[in-house]
Amino acid sequence: MPVAIDICLSREEVRQLCRTPQKARQVAFLQRNGIRHYLDAHGWPVVIRASLEQTERAAPAAAGTWKSNKAA
Repeated sequence: MPVAIDICLSREEVRQLCRTPQKARQVAFLQRNGIRHYLDAHGWPVVIRASLEQTERAAPAAAGTWKSNKAA
């Protein structure tokens, strides 16, 4: 039996990520930290799980870029 995976973070997970229950502050946190999101019909931020995974994967890749020894 396949396991159902939620595409979006729950409101509780967004609250934990942003460390605030207020939707305006959650939106400000997400914008300030460059986390892609959109607002639902009631103004609550909706974060797709893949947007968090991309930011986690992008950081190590950028640190491992090639740099010439002659430039140092």
